[in-house]
Amino acid sequence: MPIIAIDLDRDAYEMELPIIKKAYIEHKINFIKSSALSALDELLNEVNRVSYQKYHERLLELVKVGGILVYDNTLWFGTVAMPEECVKETMKPNRQHIIEFNKFLASDTHVQISQVPIGDGIAICWQL
Repeated sequence: MPIIAIDLDRDAYEMELPIIKKAYIEHKINFIKSSALSALDELLNEVNRVSYQKYHERLLELVKVGGILVYDNTLWFGTVAMPEECVKETMKPNRQHIIEFNKFLASDTHVQISQVPIGDGIAICWQL
């Protein structure tokens, strides 16, 4: 089963490449240097600008039952857990989108999720 890694910054992938090679899984990873939407559009042969919820819907089409979806930045510098009045104004617009996305994932009956406080937060979703 191939792993598709999508990111605008290949340097992050390159940093982990020695570990990937040591695990003998480099051949299983398809790194796509792109925005997630562009790559997903290409994979599904559609062109459409959408929200995180739409990313999720598209990914569910591509990933089989039992597959894993991982979303980065789901804690948004910890602001998703802060009271509104403690959040810097510059962080508020994206914070609200992340909060809405996290609620969306939590209510999605197609996946079981785990929010992991690593880095800026990752949501790991197992497709049911």
